[in-house]
Amino acid sequence: MNIMIGRLHHVVIDCPDPAVLAAFYSDLLGLPVTYRDEDWVVIAKDDTTSGIAFQRAPDLQPPQWPDPARPQQFHLDVMVDDVEVAEPQVLRLGAQRLPGNGTTTRVYADPAGHPFCLIPRPGWAPPIHEMSGVPR
Repeated sequence: MNIMIGRLHHVVIDCPDPAVLAAFYSDLLGLPVTYRDEDWVVIAKDDTTSGIAFQRAPDLQPPQWPDPARPQQFHLDVMVDDVEVAEPQVLRLGAQRLPGNGTTTRVYADPAGHPFCLIPRPGWAPPIHEMSGVPR
């Protein structure tokens, strides 16, 4: 049995403007901002749970998908009920579609240039909007 040494606090994403990128992911994932200062913004279910933190990195060079000379630094897979319905929503939030050959999974860049994927919900997983408690 593995003994837990610690608990994940946050996944931290470097970006030029933490407020802008936090707003993008807050809208995308339905998570509120739980902490904000000039150089650091956190989104999470509440202020007692792990979340995503956005840290100011003014000289960040964004990745160029799929160029191996400037590879992705991380990426998130965001599960959606229907990729076709979700795509125009993420584009309205400021995402850009990136080249990719997937017919079901699609690759985008967030406003700071980090890749993320929309992946279709598998049949065994509960519908996304039932989990959020927010009707769509």
